[in-house]
Amino acid sequence: MIKILYLHGFASSADSTKAKIIESYVKRSTNATTILIPDLDNNIKNAYHQIEEIIKIESPSSIIGSSLGGFFGTYFSEKYDLMCVNINPAIPPIDMSEYLGENENYSTGAKFVIDQDQLDLLDTMNQKIKRLKKHKNLMTLVQSGDEVLDYKLAIQYFAGSQIEVTFGGNHSFEDFESYIIKIQKFLNMH
Repeated sequence: MIKILYLHGFASSADSTKAKIIESYVKRSTNATTILIPDLDNNIKNAYHQIEEIIKIESPSSIIGSSLGGFFGTYFSEKYDLMCVNINPAIPPIDMSEYLGENENYSTGAKFVIDQDQLDLLDTMNQKIKRLKKHKNLMTLVQSGDEVLDYKLAIQYFAGSQIEVTFGGNHSFEDFESYIIKIQKFLNMH
């Protein structure tokens, strides 16, 4: 049984478009794959501990992460030697200081606060994955039209791993459905 953990981006939810697409594909097109799509806590420290707990309890073989979920995916992939597909991922050195204070979840409308303690955790994570060690475990999908993250920096950071660059697109990753077969092959979903 293949078990995949999907990690959504910052201020998003398990109800995101990409999560729904991958969940639908797994249910429709695989026999021996399950996908876990948790609603990650808006608090970065709580989300970190939530992911750690899910990995310890569920033992996924791989992670799919989008944006901040891709940063978490890379971190936990390196820590636990898991396969990981990143979609327009945040990369070290991640700087979320612009979000200090009150924020609103784009998907749920819930208000939450980012404080310095959460940013300090990201700094610690930055240091631990400053240089990747397990390139073979990583596939990264980026679009040059990403208006939030610089795709060229992601290409540099993930050099040595499998990278797919699409010119155009946006941070939400346009036409995600057309990449599902590549993800399926990379993660050996069946």
